[in-house]
Amino acid sequence: MPPTRLPGPLRFLPELVALAKPGVTLLVIITTVGGLWLAPGTLSFATLACALIGTVLVVASANTLNCYLERESDKYMARTRDRPLPAGRLAPGVALIHGLILAAISLPALAIGVNVTTGLLALLALVSYVAVYTPLKRIGPIALLVGSVPGAMPPLMGWSAVTGGTELPGLVLFGILYIWQIPHFLAIGIYRASEYERAGLRTLPIVRGPRVTKWHALFWSIVLLPVSLALYPLGLAGPLYLVIAAVLGLIFIGYAIVGLRSKAEDAIWARKYFLYSLVYLMTLFVAIVLDAGPNHAG
Repeated sequence: MPPTRLPGPLRFLPELVALAKPGVTLLVIITTVGGLWLAPGTLSFATLACALIGTVLVVASANTLNCYLERESDKYMARTRDRPLPAGRLAPGVALIHGLILAAISLPALAIGVNVTTGLLALLALVSYVAVYTPLKRIGPIALLVGSVPGAMPPLMGWSAVTGGTELPGLVLFGILYIWQIPHFLAIGIYRASEYERAGLRTLPIVRGPRVTKWHALFWSIVLLPVSLALYPLGLAGPLYLVIAAVLGLIFIGYAIVGLRSKAEDAIWARKYFLYSLVYLMTLFVAIVLDAGPNHAG
């Protein structure tokens, strides 16, 4: 039997969902909940719903517009060439309109339904990702340092949704996610280097080589450890979190050292390091939720 097709405009729904990058959205939900949970104070159900849905939609908007802008270069990479636009399953104009509509819904929802600070953080994330980070990828490795800013916004937005501000604990959450992204994406850059080169994207492994990239990954994984532990002296995470964060961070550093010393193929190490980075982040934020410290009043 032929596969069941959705009627009318709904037949585009799976493609529109794919543009939002569901895997990224899952991480957004986890990290946003971390910020919401740790922030002192409470939210009504309606405000909480606005915060979560609005954050997911603004990220979906940024990802959709990114897919629109990179639809040609996506054809040259195995992990992106089957996306709806390079594969020809969706017209570019549809993606552009969809991305703009998501922005038009999510930004006011966050600014009005939550608070102005959260709305402004979302606007900063959207603009920096689409208008700054995306074109910078063709210029040089500096793009990663810029692109990590919008990627680190969800936990800070979760915090500001409750407090209305960007206090130090919220900035520490931002810092954890900002720093984590750098070795995470450096690993992708190593094992996908040939694809990025064909697509014309100037990543660090292409510009400086895998050896230098591994040193950068080690540096940022070392920096990540004390930043992740800072939630404990701030009173927002308990001793269980402290132990888990320390162990996760030391393993992260260990993986980076192994990459520098290993005689194995760079791509094999980078793939394992990338996969561990995902385990690290999800475990860390689960620990945050499970072991909030004495200053947590959410």
